[in-house]
Amino acid sequence: MPPRDYYGILGVRQNASADEIKKAYRRLARELHPDVNPSEEAQERFKDVTAAYEVLSDPQKRQIVDLGGDPLQSGGAGAAAGPFGGFADIMDAFFGGATGMGATRSPRSRVRPGADALIRIELDLADTAFGTTRDLTLDTAIRCATCDGAGTAAGTHPETCRTCGGRGEVQSVQRSFLGQLVTARPCPDCGGVGSKIRNPCPDCGGDGRVRARRTVTVKVPAGVEDGMRLRLSGEGEVGPGGGPAGDLYVEIREREHPAFTRDGDDLHCRVELPMTAAALGTEVTLETLDGEERLVIRPGTQAGSVATLRGRGVPHLNRGVGRGDLHVHYDVVTPSKLDEEQERLLRELARVRGEQTPQITVSNASSDNGQGLFSRLRDAFK
Repeated sequence: MPPRDYYGILGVRQNASADEIKKAYRRLARELHPDVNPSEEAQERFKDVTAAYEVLSDPQKRQIVDLGGDPLQSGGAGAAAGPFGGFADIMDAFFGGATGMGATRSPRSRVRPGADALIRIELDLADTAFGTTRDLTLDTAIRCATCDGAGTAAGTHPETCRTCGGRGEVQSVQRSFLGQLVTARPCPDCGGVGSKIRNPCPDCGGDGRVRARRTVTVKVPAGVEDGMRLRLSGEGEVGPGGGPAGDLYVEIREREHPAFTRDGDDLHCRVELPMTAAALGTEVTLETLDGEERLVIRPGTQAGSVATLRGRGVPHLNRGVGRGDLHVHYDVVTPSKLDEEQERLLRELARVRGEQTPQITVSNASSDNGQGLFSRLRDAFK
């Protein structure tokens, strides 16, 4: 007999991938399965489709087909005797073999990675700006020193689980209208590990780790911001069975500064000026992160004016060089109470300047090219 066209049976090309072959088989199996289509013609086609999938999903059998042969023609492993013979292949195609039919999984390892840990620290603005070092005290799981993570008492070893025979799973067989169904689940006695610790370590109780308090030194780089997290690899919780430790994340909380407000790498502060100082000009001493700075107030300084001190902000994180700026916002304070002499002098000044009846100009704040006080403050803190 001439070899059968297995590719044609499944409706795929000869160079079809394994995934394409599986998809074609799943589609045809849904259409032709006896529970869906009980006709004799559908049952015959279902046998052919199942046989074609059995051949083309096996690399060795598929190679025979590609060379012009038929691996099933000699009466070997045929398409199955009856409509349900290909059930294992169906379950493999639909569920990846997870349903059993002899398939087994490897025992789960007793040694597993540990969880990550998180700790929050509060820092002042100067610490986040220029960096600092902190010693953190942690209560975490560490590898048991008595058994070195093995979990067993001295001179003993884990024993093969008697329930699953070391496989890590137990199987149950059920009969259904589709035939015999084998299902597997993790062994309830050993938890899927395949072995049991009969003589656990007296210190860790077989877990391979113990809780302990330890100190970790963290270096906070210059320029970190509130809410950022620093990662310390391998400083988290040690895993079960003495497995590798997770990571430690240090979350930064920046305390509110009494004078400066931070906006990225820029700083903002407010300086109140008496009306006379704003009009005549003066010099003030401003305490910055770098120490005292002499600030020259030019005559005629208006309320809401901003002076920018370049490079007096926060260093740029991970750039190595460069810093943000310090923006100084001026508030001009108008006196609310005047004695008789002060009132007389101000009235005299108003007379000299011709401002006894001042001309007031009203304009739309949104169209003010110079920007009003509230607009400038709003934009400065964006």
